[in-house]
Amino acid sequence: MSREDIRIISQNRKARHEYHIIDTLEAGIVLLGPEVKSIRDGRVNIKDGYVEIRGGEAWLHNVHISPYPFANNTARPDPLRPRKLLLHGREIKRLSGKVKERGFTLIPLRLYLSRGKVKVEIALAKGKKLYDKRETLKRKTMNREFERRFKIH
Repeated sequence: MSREDIRIISQNRKARHEYHIIDTLEAGIVLLGPEVKSIRDGRVNIKDGYVEIRGGEAWLHNVHISPYPFANNTARPDPLRPRKLLLHGREIKRLSGKVKERGFTLIPLRLYLSRGKVKVEIALAKGKKLYDKRETLKRKTMNREFERRFKIH
């Protein structure tokens, strides 16, 4: 898929700092009309989100989609309600097995529009230890200084 087809709405920037990303996967989301309009306006926060697999279905939790201000009051859903993810059965089974057996977790990395449809990129991830985070920061600052020195000369 080309970059022109995708418009990123929200990203979880801390995810790559907090977790080792093992695998990524694209999923659709079951949304209501006012939620789609809020997402198009960029009124969404996926920072604290996670994916839970329950009853053979994947559910996105703790993703805050602000109510659309121009929707009528009866159509305003709860901003933090769990939202069903659209994945194939074999993908759900594979992810479920890895999450149960090896202590992995599923987190949303980014929410975007792809050809007019709202999609979420979820990642199979394992939490980093404190020393891993320090090592990553050290490597990043060393690379930044190397680039700076290389750019000057």
